[in-house]
This record gives sequence, structure tokens and C-alpha cells, in this order.
Amino acid sequence: MIRRVEPNDIFPVITLAFDTLPERYNPSIFNQFYESCPEGFLVALQNKTIIGFLIGIKTTPNIARILMIAVEDSFRKKGIGSALLTQFIKEMKNQQITKVELEVRTSNKNALRFYKKRGFLLQATLQKFYQNGENAYSMGKEL
Repeated sequence: MIRRVEPNDIFPVITLAFDTLPERYNPSIFNQFYESCPEGFLVALQNKTIIGFLIGIKTTPNIARILMIAVEDSFRKKGIGSALLTQFIKEMKNQQITKVELEVRTSNKNALRFYKKRGFLLQATLQKFYQNGENAYSMGKEL
């Protein structure tokens, strides 16, 4: 099941982000994203347990950016990420968004395949984008 995040979801989302993502985020930003763009903050649940999430924001009246997407390791390759992305795109179309952008580590071949398979195109290489100095690809998809 995919739904918008609720206040009680924030701590489990922070825990999942810590367990699955290489970046370390200040926990307070999760509340900020919830408050600023709740329609772009989605969770995936199985038996009331959060197994994935997606955080996206509107950066202009017509463009949205995916900031984070994560799925618990044991649930990967089961359509959870696709379901989160599909729901996010649906929510953004309802908000008159015409393009979705994101960044992905140049070394993250699985994520690159995932996004390319879903119609995202490479736009640019961003040098030293991540905290550890790793490069990123900027990707985008017209809706």
C-alpha cells in the first residue's frame, strides 16, 4: 500500500533512510519536507510497517524534484520503488507539474537502470555532488 506520509511515520522513515541510504541527513529535514510538500512525501507499507518511502518537492510551479527514495533491502526488486514513483508522478500531474528531476550517484548502476527503464533521461554530470565527493547524474522526465 502506498499513501502520503503521516506524522507518526517520520521516525520509521528516518530509521529506514539511515539503514538504506549512504548519505546522513539531519532528522529535522524529514519534518520540513512533510510540512512543505506532504503530497510529495509517500510511504510504502506492508502489514502497517513502512518498507519504503519517496520524498519529492516542487522546485518551481511546473517542476518537481525527487530528493530521496528508499526501499528496505529485503523488499527490493518487488515493485515497491516503482509503485512509489508511479504514485509520486500521479500526485505531481495533479499539481500541474510537467517535469520531474532527480540526482543519482554515477556509481549506482541499479538506480540508473531503474530510472532509465521508467523514462528518465540523463541531463548532466554533477561533479562532487555528494558529501563524500562522489559525482552524480542529473536526470529528468517530462510528464
